[in-house]
Amino acid sequence: MGGTPASHALTGWAVQSPGPIAGGPLVPVRRAVPSPGPGELWLSVEACGVCRTDLHLAEGDLRPHRASTVPGHEIVGRVTAVGASVTGFRVGDRAGGAWLRSTCGHCRYCRAGRENLCPASLYTGWDADGGFADVALVPADYAYRLPDDQDAALLAPLLCAGIIGYRALRRSALPPGGRLGIYGFGASAHLAAQVALAEGATVHVLTRSARARELALDLGASSVSGAYDRPPEPLDSAILFAPVGDLVPVALEALDRSGTLAVAGIHLTDIPVLDYRRHLFEERNLRSVTSNTRQDGRDFLDTAARIGIRVTVSPYPLSRADQALRDLAADRVSGAAVLVPG
Repeated sequence: MGGTPASHALTGWAVQSPGPIAGGPLVPVRRAVPSPGPGELWLSVEACGVCRTDLHLAEGDLRPHRASTVPGHEIVGRVTAVGASVTGFRVGDRAGGAWLRSTCGHCRYCRAGRENLCPASLYTGWDADGGFADVALVPADYAYRLPDDQDAALLAPLLCAGIIGYRALRRSALPPGGRLGIYGFGASAHLAAQVALAEGATVHVLTRSARARELALDLGASSVSGAYDRPPEPLDSAILFAPVGDLVPVALEALDRSGTLAVAGIHLTDIPVLDYRRHLFEERNLRSVTSNTRQDGRDFLDTAARIGIRVTVSPYPLSRADQALRDLAADRVSGAAVLVPG
């Protein structure tokens, strides 16, 4: 057990009126917060990644689940207090709070190890306040132990961009030594690409951002081109990270026979009408990706440590969270944007 924090106040940002990012849907807030309840950790936030999901919430692409929510679900912090019945964490530990916040634990999906599909699942920064703040409450059972000796800003993107990219890579059914196409190359894609490369894949990156193309080549991609271009060879697998439905038929047409396209985003614009012979025939597969399980998180963090994953970040002070979202919306971020309090 740990003591209660000295201060019961949160300073950060909340989504007040969802709408276009230029209209300023993110506003500064200071509010009282409770002490940690049973099973909860109070974290002093060291860093919080800025995910495209946060942008979707701010702009209203995702319907808010509660009023004036503090976004952010890639939280790295120090435990300053623990609630009753917490095991596995002590005051002073470094912990990570991620997107998946809780599940029921007893539905058929949870029992089958597919808790990401739990109908009662809740999410950090959507159903409860997240990490665009100086403190955060997270459930201990859904938190991750993080190393003490690494830069918090470099750890933060691993907690969603990394985990969901890892699940998307597995959903893409990439065969050993296969040819992978990655559409869009932001925070999640640049981490998933490194896992694929470490496992012997050939990676082709297709994105509109010149800066992202440079990063992809630096990380070891075999080719880079525009998002709507044809890759230099047929693909065994592809992952669509860009939230652009128009790219679904483009990516499907680039697949070899029996290839698989995994759509990684929580939000996607409308998909055009598909032509069966051009896009799906010859046993091409189209899959979505929905959240992640805690086991995905543990497996990815172990993999990231083993391969020495390189995280590219663009840091922002917490006071400029609104600017970070504007830059993300305009594709001005290289790698992952990360907020750093203090």
